[in-house]
Amino acid sequence: MHFLITGHTGFKGAWLSLILQQRGHVVSGISLAPERGSLFEQASIGKYLENDIYCDIRDLTKLTTSFKKINPDVVIHLAAQALVRESYRNPIVTFETNALGTLNVLQASQQIGQLKAQLIVTTDKVYKNVSKSSGYVETEALGGQDPYSASKAMADLATQSWLSSFENAPTAIARAGNVLGGGDVCADRLMPDLVHSYSSGATPKLRAPNSVRPWQHVLDCLNGYLTLVDAVIENKADGAWNFGPDENQSKTVADVANIAAEVWGVKKSWENDSGNHPHEASMLILNSNKARTNLGWSDKLSFEETVEWTTNWYINVNSGKNPLEETLKNIRDFESR
Repeated sequence: MHFLITGHTGFKGAWLSLILQQRGHVVSGISLAPERGSLFEQASIGKYLENDIYCDIRDLTKLTTSFKKINPDVVIHLAAQALVRESYRNPIVTFETNALGTLNVLQASQQIGQLKAQLIVTTDKVYKNVSKSSGYVETEALGGQDPYSASKAMADLATQSWLSSFENAPTAIARAGNVLGGGDVCADRLMPDLVHSYSSGATPKLRAPNSVRPWQHVLDCLNGYLTLVDAVIENKADGAWNFGPDENQSKTVADVANIAAEVWGVKKSWENDSGNHPHEASMLILNSNKARTNLGWSDKLSFEETVEWTTNWYINVNSGKNPLEETLKNIRDFESR
């Protein structure tokens, strides 16, 4: 089957490209150019793709032309401005990319007559955050205080409106939380910040060490996406679906840093960053019982394994091992479970 991934040069997109290739599928991608030092660049993933197209999803004309050229069986839409702090610095670009860009993808996909399924990926941050200690379920109200969360909630609502108003291929929406894995180079994300500090002998500073997040390995998250795609193709699923760890696996930022430091072999895990920072939710937990019950999906890796696999990926690559081989090894070990 031929998969088109938007945002294929990003962190999730690079991992997803390799998973699909390893499963025997044809993969094409539309995205901005990869960031310097990204997994996509380090592992030379472009050479494994049928089409490797660089295009801003805000450009509807070029996007539509690219969709027609690729003519995929399945579209998975990952492309986004995905950083909360960046959304404060560039709110207009964030809203344009995440909301209007998603509508452009939906419109472009209408031009593909053979399309069997499409998956629109938003985020756990689409939910109106009221600091619930139990997980948010798919039917709860959407919202968003910071520009990133609001723009993704807009994308989610716009998708729901589009699907109820126009003819489309079978479509579902996936909402997932904070993913960890080797090869993430995005600024202001936890693991890249920890790795940079540990590698340079510095003690990492955490902005919000007590914030709770639904941490999950990128492979568990993407396996959820692909399980949902299979159900959509079989006309067994539509609408919105959460993919997050079991609620008792939701841990703090400090929990991640403590395990990573132990694996890396440093004495001091972290220190508090007492500077002024833009608002970010202090508690966010997903309820993914719908996916577990109806799709038979569940995480394969525990929280501890998630942090250990991620940290060891960086340790191995920093010691000179091949990034592609380390990533493929993680994929093979995961798939064998």
